[in-house]
Amino acid sequence: MESTANASLTDLWDRVFGTQAAPDEWLVIITGLVALAVVVPHGVWRVARNAITIAHEGGHGLVALLTGRRLDGIRLHSDTSGLTVSRGKPTGLGMILTAASGYTAPPLLGLGGAALLAADHITAFLWLATALLIVMLVMIRNAYGALTVVITGGTFLLVSWLTSSQVQAAFAYAVVWFLLLGGVRPAFELQSKRRRGGAGDSDADQLSRLTHVPAGMWLFLFHAVSLCSLIGGGRWLLGL
Repeated sequence: MESTANASLTDLWDRVFGTQAAPDEWLVIITGLVALAVVVPHGVWRVARNAITIAHEGGHGLVALLTGRRLDGIRLHSDTSGLTVSRGKPTGLGMILTAASGYTAPPLLGLGGAALLAADHITAFLWLATALLIVMLVMIRNAYGALTVVITGGTFLLVSWLTSSQVQAAFAYAVVWFLLLGGVRPAFELQSKRRRGGAGDSDADQLSRLTHVPAGMWLFLFHAVSLCSLIGGGRWLLGL
């Protein structure tokens, strides 16, 4: 019985952390086009943006914990906005990094995912994403946010356990493309809102007050991170 258990653990380890065959190039291209079709049209984007909000607020929460702040909770709202509340010094490097991590989290997660997929660790990416969603669920403080994270995490879990390797590859590449492409649009939306006099308490404005650096410079950083992640991650996904 002990040898059977050891064999099962070994099989599970190999399944999660082993490499899987890279998908055909046509599949990589099609999943990229599907992600683009989700990000560009306004109607579809309004729904899909919830996933970017999960990554955005998750980025705030993760960096808050890593910098020694106390994370009180995360709320996700049906209008695709979110709020992450943490306690600690109201100024200093920890607060700056926490505020800067929201808009940069989705494209950087996409870049990390692209690195895993380029190394043929498709299952590892799916399991890691599921684990992060489970951790985030513990910190969610409203019903809509909990429902959103449960649905998203459940989808990852079902795909990683019940589908074929080809379906897993298609799903993983679509998710990474979505993070890379969807990570670009929010910074432009924020720039448009600020141009119209809105979003006065945005991450960029908070960072400006914390650092005395103009909000426009922080917007430039958000654009630079998202666009560079898209270029670099896209090259990895396409094998260039």
